[in-house]
Amino acid sequence: MADSLIKLSFQDGTLIVAAPADTDLPLSDHCQYDERIHAWRAEAMAYATVVRLLHTRQVAYDDQARGYDKLALQLNAGPEPRDYQRDALHAWVQADCRGVVVLPTGTGKSFVAQLAIARASRTTLVVVPTLDLMEQWASQLAAAFGQDIGLLGGGSKDIRDLTVSTYDSAAIMMEFIGKRFGLLVVDECHHLPGPAYQLLARFTIAPFRLGLTATPERNDGADEVLDELLGTICFRRDIDEMEGAVLSPYRTERVGVTLDPDEAEEYAATRAVYVNFLRAQRINLASAQGWSQFLIACARQRGGREALRAFLRQRHIAQAGRAKLRQIWELLQEHHGERVLIFTADNQTAYEIGQRFVLPVITHHTKIAERRELLGAFRAGELPVLVTSKVLNEGVDVPEASVGIVVSGSGSIREHVQRLGRILRPVAGKQAVLYELISADTAECYVSNRRRQHRAYERPDSLSH
Repeated sequence: MADSLIKLSFQDGTLIVAAPADTDLPLSDHCQYDERIHAWRAEAMAYATVVRLLHTRQVAYDDQARGYDKLALQLNAGPEPRDYQRDALHAWVQADCRGVVVLPTGTGKSFVAQLAIARASRTTLVVVPTLDLMEQWASQLAAAFGQDIGLLGGGSKDIRDLTVSTYDSAAIMMEFIGKRFGLLVVDECHHLPGPAYQLLARFTIAPFRLGLTATPERNDGADEVLDELLGTICFRRDIDEMEGAVLSPYRTERVGVTLDPDEAEEYAATRAVYVNFLRAQRINLASAQGWSQFLIACARQRGGREALRAFLRQRHIAQAGRAKLRQIWELLQEHHGERVLIFTADNQTAYEIGQRFVLPVITHHTKIAERRELLGAFRAGELPVLVTSKVLNEGVDVPEASVGIVVSGSGSIREHVQRLGRILRPVAGKQAVLYELISADTAECYVSNRRRQHRAYERPDSLSH
């Protein structure tokens, strides 16, 4: 092989292009010349672009970067794809097998991924945010393709032709294994723009990429980086478009509750302390750095600790006042016999509700084995009500749930849509309802308006009372 032949290699999450610094190829559009090794270097994800450039220019090259293989994959007999799933696959293929598919929870995003894996027929890495989802995906892929599935995460480092990894493990390991996969599937890909998680996409050469999510938008606007890491949104359907035929029919209700007089008085007093401190320090919490500035000021300025305590107390009163607890009991009685998920913004409130009503609680502190046991009992109807803070917001399959009660939450649109999605998986005869409890005349009203800015809530039956 001639010494002048261009060579591609993979090194620590980067692509090395062995070509002269004065090459006629426009490598500077995608790479930087590294004087230390006398070669061009780029993030590994530039592999497909560089190979395409070499093909276009009809330049011979020695590809030592590619470590993935073609596979003879065949989906086992199962349900026929729905029309929208076929359309999603077609759109992804038309986009050169790169892009993000946006589908609501419960509409079979994972089945679209199976179709894509079969279509690409390359060694594949599926990345998921939690260990629970890792096991769920591995089980589904094993059944779909009839082969053992590799696991990366939770103590496992078993890499196979089809492998499922957690985000954390993939981000740590990708600089070593980034050449081994031709297809990268990223579930719940709205997490990917995080600075550390981006590395798992940047450090792999995988030319084929598929992102899956129900809610791609992020409050920080970082979702735009998904275009670079995975490709643009190539197919999208929202909750209201899928209702009835694919998802259960649903309604949403905002239920206003009035604080008890003593709580209203304490709320006003503590909020005044907190707001006056913000004004004195000229801090605008709506700004990008507002919260950090508030915490720094609380640590350094006179009256800061009192202001922080006041903030936490007024928030807790609004999020978990006695009137809300009474409303929860009324709703549990109204929906007796149905499967109910109760969502809170924090663990403390979840445990308070669990203790008051003698209900099981799942938080991030709950051991995996206990979580499985509780979810199994919920699905079987032995425990018809579960209380959770945030761990059930995404990725958990509970089609039996038909009622959601949002006691408190953040202003995140994604979180609110995810909570709605938890109760929409189709079951014959099911009518889903999501209640949102709002303490009247508190900051919760503003938070609620922010998180409801999604088409899933722009409906005539999205009631307030």
